[in-house]
Amino acid sequence: MSSSRADDAEGPAALPGDLADALAAVRPRLGCLGSSIIYCPSAGSTNDVAARLATNTACEGTVVIAGRQTAGRGRRGREWFSPPGGGLYVSVVLRPGRSPYGGLRAAGLLTLAAGVALAEAVATATGLSADLKWPNDLYVARRKLAGVLAEVAGGGAPEIVLGYGINVGPMAFPPGLRDRATSIESELGREVDRAVLLAESLASLARRYGDLLDGRFDAILDAWRARAPAASGARVTWAAPSGAASGTTAGIDDEGALLVRVGDRIERIVAGEVTWV
Repeated sequence: MSSSRADDAEGPAALPGDLADALAAVRPRLGCLGSSIIYCPSAGSTNDVAARLATNTACEGTVVIAGRQTAGRGRRGREWFSPPGGGLYVSVVLRPGRSPYGGLRAAGLLTLAAGVALAEAVATATGLSADLKWPNDLYVARRKLAGVLAEVAGGGAPEIVLGYGINVGPMAFPPGLRDRATSIESELGREVDRAVLLAESLASLARRYGDLLDGRFDAILDAWRARAPAASGARVTWAAPSGAASGTTAGIDDEGALLVRVGDRIERIVAGEVTWV
């Protein structure tokens, strides 16, 4: 495993020793992930750093880690609150399209696979159980714990940059997030080992990414459904082409689309903004 340096808001930095030791301990479980590791004490967005690398020289499995993000984002360009020491901010360069068992399907299920991996990693490393909410969030009760953002690098390259953020330590969330976000340590009432959590998150992601590449799509879908109680029987609203719509969730299909019952028909939602009532 090699570690690299990257210039950003605070200049280049070596991978901190505790992170290096934790990653070395799980090296046999990482597969191609972590072939190169870039650590930024401060980055605008780890996805942006990874995307620049992906369109230049980065190989699959390159990992970007930041101590904080000054322009972290989630889906639809929303800000991801990323203070120093508050959480884990990570992006990985992947190529799910190379799966011989259905590259497009593997790419389409990547976000769900990542959600499963993060939920499994949080449980393994800290003992905290988190629920999944379509398409890309981890929740404890009604508060967001972590999120996933997958973006195509370079607007057409085969690489996908998969970013994730996990709220770890107690944080002074902005007013708009105080009632909607939580952290692992706030939920557990104790400190957790962030280095172990980072290593476990990448090892778990490597395992579930392997499932995608090897065509074990049912394993991903079954694991996601088992951790997503709100995927069935919850009231949701969304913006349909004909205007605002509402219905009751009825699970996900084998392509990862959210199914919603509206009257006597089933709507299939593949993208867009869904509000959970």
